[in-house]
Amino acid sequence: MISIRPPRDDEADVVAHLLYETAGGMYDLFAGGRERAAKVLRAAYARDGNSASREVISLAEVDTHVAGAMAAFPVAEGDARARAFLRLTLSRTPPWRWPRTLRVFRLGGQLTPPAPADALYVDALATHPDVRRRGVATALLEAAERRARALGLRAVALDTAERNLAAQALYERFGMERSGRSDAVGDIPGAVAYVKRVDS
Repeated sequence: MISIRPPRDDEADVVAHLLYETAGGMYDLFAGGRERAAKVLRAAYARDGNSASREVISLAEVDTHVAGAMAAFPVAEGDARARAFLRLTLSRTPPWRWPRTLRVFRLGGQLTPPAPADALYVDALATHPDVRRRGVATALLEAAERRARALGLRAVALDTAERNLAAQALYERFGMERSGRSDAVGDIPGAVAYVKRVDS
């Protein structure tokens, strides 16, 4: 049985690990390596108002063990949350790395296909490797639909790396439709965007 719940204060490590697994390569580029990225994600979890804050995280449990995590928030909050995450990252990054971090941030923003303004944006969706293909990601997406309805939003939107065919298949099975794409630029991979309209 899969249950969905909010995270606790003491779960920063498990959330940071799961979020990192959703886009480890991008976090490495952004923060300067796995260890620094993990520190940034743990700090972000504890601070409200950014794209990895505890208040935007939902956890999936299987047999009382954390099996997956999702970060989701209204599209209207996206820019402010992303800027807050950037500020937090820069405060924990040596100044000589700032130009690369800022370049990755700008390119990532430019290359992310736009999401509908009336959508809940799923910024990260991760399943623990031990429980893949057991419905954890689908349960989290269903929770996103419920949250969108509760907030009066009309859609759920997300994007994934163009090369992540397994994720694309999952989203299409869930009833999401492709809504845009972007090409790779340098180290930043191309992306495919998806959207699913929900009943109000």
